[in-house]
Amino acid sequence: MIILGIDYGEARTGVAVSDSLGMLASPVMVLAGINTKQLPTRIAALAKECGAGKIVLGLPRNMDGSIGEKAQKCEALAMRLREAAQLPVELWDERLTTVSAHRALNEANVRGAKRKQIVDAVAAVMILQSYLDRR
Repeated sequence: MIILGIDYGEARTGVAVSDSLGMLASPVMVLAGINTKQLPTRIAALAKECGAGKIVLGLPRNMDGSIGEKAQKCEALAMRLREAAQLPVELWDERLTTVSAHRALNEANVRGAKRKQIVDAVAAVMILQSYLDRR
C-alpha cells in the first residue's frame, strides 16, 4: 500500500510518499502559500494522484510527550483530512524531525534558498520513513 507522509507547517507543508511495498519514503513536494482551509483538499488530491491508501501526519509533541498548540492544530487537520480524502489518517510522533532534516541537509551541503525550499519535504520523508520502519 502506498502511504502519503505529511509534515504540516503554517507556512510550508512537506509531502512524501512511500513505494507500493511500504518500505521506502521519497519526497514529493512542499506546499507553500496554501491556507489551512484549502490544505486538506490539496493533500486529498495528492493522495488520490499517488494512489495512496493511507496518510501519515506528523504530530509535533512537546519534548515531554505532551500535546501543545501546534499538535492540536495537527489533530484538527487530521480530522479534516479524513473527511476530505476518505482515507485513514494516522498521527505519528515527529519530535526532532525538522532538526534531523536540517542535519541531513548540512551533511549534503545544501544551503540558502534551495535548503528552505526542501527542508519540509525532507522532514516529511523522515516522518514517513520512521513510520514505515516501525511497521
